[in-house]
Amino acid sequence: MSILINKNTKVITQGMTGKTGQFHTRMCREYANGKECFVAGVNPKKAGENFEGVPIYGTVAEAKAQTGATVSVIYVPPAGAADAVWEAVEADLALVVCITEGIPVRDMMAVRERMGRANRKTLLLGPNCPGVITPDELKIGIMPGHIHRKGRIGVLSRSGTLTYEAVAQLTELGLGQSTAVGIGGDPVNGLKHIDVMKMFNDDPDTDAVVMIGEIGGGDEEEAALWIKEHMKKPVVGFIAGVTAPPGKRMGHAGAIISGGKGTAQEKLEIMDACGIAVTRNPSEMGRLLQSKL
Repeated sequence: MSILINKNTKVITQGMTGKTGQFHTRMCREYANGKECFVAGVNPKKAGENFEGVPIYGTVAEAKAQTGATVSVIYVPPAGAADAVWEAVEADLALVVCITEGIPVRDMMAVRERMGRANRKTLLLGPNCPGVITPDELKIGIMPGHIHRKGRIGVLSRSGTLTYEAVAQLTELGLGQSTAVGIGGDPVNGLKHIDVMKMFNDDPDTDAVVMIGEIGGGDEEEAALWIKEHMKKPVVGFIAGVTAPPGKRMGHAGAIISGGKGTAQEKLEIMDACGIAVTRNPSEMGRLLQSKL
């Protein structure tokens, strides 16, 4: 097994016909079972056409009805991306993976509020995330496929490039991954560390987890407190932004220390107190995890 996606997942791509969407759809289809899994694109202006054999539909609901897809991935530009998320939610997909960076925060707040009010079951990953990959089965998003190996370590991160760094270290040590999930760095997003941690805890094919956080917000602390009480598997942690000055935004919109809260130091201390093996050196993530197995 794995979490969120596997080789039988059927995927719709929203924003497939733009330059970014075309490039990454091609890369994802070339990886593992991608050709069978990426079954549809959505573009109201190009309905009835196809992209390299993938049919394009006018709406997500139609694409779902015609193909049986349960997941969508979004490369729609920032101005229209929140509407694209809502369209996928309205179509009752199981999972929406939003890659788009730079979506206005108030747009995302409105979508999250609507999702809550309508009591929707759709899971949202992102926005501003690299996506999710179950190695040798399916990749949805923009991560480099070649660094991944199938195995039993879960990887969970707010940062895209640090996800790849952790994965590459694990692979080099001969430790494959069950699923790697990038939850994205925006202040208003979908799945949090704690949500994905629960999935890894319940997954019989995951033995241990690397959790990578960054400054800003309180998501890592919340996950750490849950891990202390419930997690049955070893967890290794790293927080990006140890040297970040308060009040300065570091790369991601959500990565800002405000009101003295959300510092790397504070997060690392809480994680350590909750039984997570933490490192301050990102190059040690793989070796630290290996020592816990």
